[in-house]
Amino acid sequence: MWDLISNSVYASILLSIAIAIIGSLIVINKTTAITGSIAHGSFGGIGLAMFLGSSIILTTSAFTIVLAIILAFITIKFPHRKDSLIGVIWAVGMSIGIIFLSLTPGYQSDALSYLFGNILLVENKDLIFMGIIDSLILISIIFLYNRFLAMSYDREFLTLRGINANMLYTYFLILTSLTIVMSVRAIGIILILALFTIPALIAERFTKKFFSMMIVSGILGLVFMVGGIIISFYYDISPTPTIVIIAGVALILSLLKK
Repeated sequence: MWDLISNSVYASILLSIAIAIIGSLIVINKTTAITGSIAHGSFGGIGLAMFLGSSIILTTSAFTIVLAIILAFITIKFPHRKDSLIGVIWAVGMSIGIIFLSLTPGYQSDALSYLFGNILLVENKDLIFMGIIDSLILISIIFLYNRFLAMSYDREFLTLRGINANMLYTYFLILTSLTIVMSVRAIGIILILALFTIPALIAERFTKKFFSMMIVSGILGLVFMVGGIIISFYYDISPTPTIVIIAGVALILSLLKK
């Protein structure tokens, strides 16, 4: 059994680190819609990579970073219309991916695997990329913890300190975009948003400090993923929806507690 699911467990551990940090920042900064836009828009990068025959990881990373910068510009410059513009980026990104896939010769069955994900099919190269992005996230939160905290709760304080809050916000969205790329193979574009926000939403209800929220969120994400992997293995069902259902049930139960 361990030989079959070992990579998926390693992936769960690496993903839980990103869920702990980026997921918590997504929730407290209320950037769920933006994250969803980047996640679905990343399909454009996948379609482009398949059309060009290039590396899906590298091409999609570059594509999503561009999306993150565009979305940062939109939310900063057009705050009153950001909800509509975020939806436009969401749709345009996916449309680009569909067009490139239609122009690619042959049947691209791999495209569906990126839409729905399968953590049991994670390869060693995926784990290496996850480790690299996790390292970048950990270094960022260690050196920029107070700045991220101020960005989330009091941007005026950052401005008074002479720190460019917009630049920091853009960097946060770039980290989010890279986190999405490292997750698409395991979780899938459609379900990424749920897995990154549910643990943080639960953790927020039972913690008072942001650091504690990150720790609890990461632990919950790991428990949900490992639990989903084990259930899917024994009952021969798709792992990613199983993980999300477990997380959803946990969220409902947490909401029932006063």
